[in-house]
Amino acid sequence: MTVGILGLGLIGGSLARAYSVDGHTVLAAEADQSVFSFAMLAGAVHGNLSPETIPGCDLILLAIYPEGSARWLEENAAFISQSCLVLDCCGTKQCICRRCFPLAEQYGFTYVGGHPMAGSQFSGFKYSRADLFQGAPMVLVPPVFDDVHLLQRVKDALTPCGFGSYSVITAEKHDAIIAFTSQMAHIASNAYIKSPTAAEHKGFSAGSYRDMTRVAWLNPEMWAELFLENRENLLFELDCYIQNLSAYREALQQQDRQLLTSLLEEGKRKKEEVDG
Repeated sequence: MTVGILGLGLIGGSLARAYSVDGHTVLAAEADQSVFSFAMLAGAVHGNLSPETIPGCDLILLAIYPEGSARWLEENAAFISQSCLVLDCCGTKQCICRRCFPLAEQYGFTYVGGHPMAGSQFSGFKYSRADLFQGAPMVLVPPVFDDVHLLQRVKDALTPCGFGSYSVITAEKHDAIIAFTSQMAHIASNAYIKSPTAAEHKGFSAGSYRDMTRVAWLNPEMWAELFLENRENLLFELDCYIQNLSAYREALQQQDRQLLTSLLEEGKRKKEEVDG
């Protein structure tokens, strides 16, 4: 299989490594020539993804920001074979699916929205690895939801990645859930580390601090784009979070031990309900 990959960051680079290790030919488009050259030297990439080589691709994976992925597909859709499967790996789905589904219909190839639920606080090809997706969930947004053959085709194409499970969902529902499970966690972590007390944490911090601050170290440009694309869902989650934080603050301000205990018990119970 010939696989085209747009972008060689953490996700794109890990995809390239996974398919290369599995014996497939990997072509890539990467704006940073030094990154592309390093990927070639590492054996993760075998050539350029360009208008000349796009027609020979069996699978194309879009692994840059949503706006850039959609724009690339708009510019190159005419070169894609009708037998090709195109899958994006972006963190939000409504905007990119809205632009890419019509392109697939117009030019005859197959497009499915996707979001690999794997990653790290580190970004860039140097942190990529072939086993990044092993056992991880993969979320799919297909053009139709009753085509079992299409879903099997996607699973077969993604076999080298080693995903542990697949979920099928609408773009709207995906973005509503991801605002809570991913985007809010990044905002909360990024805001938490701004306390002036953070400078004095060494020697006083352990697991709780590490867990809370891990994703404060992020890619600002990428996350800003994702946050703005999912603005309404994220504003809803922020409002919920601020409202809940205000309740804890009020209990502390009033020295209300009973209320504070009740709030903590409620949070503990909620954790048990949602995670078992």
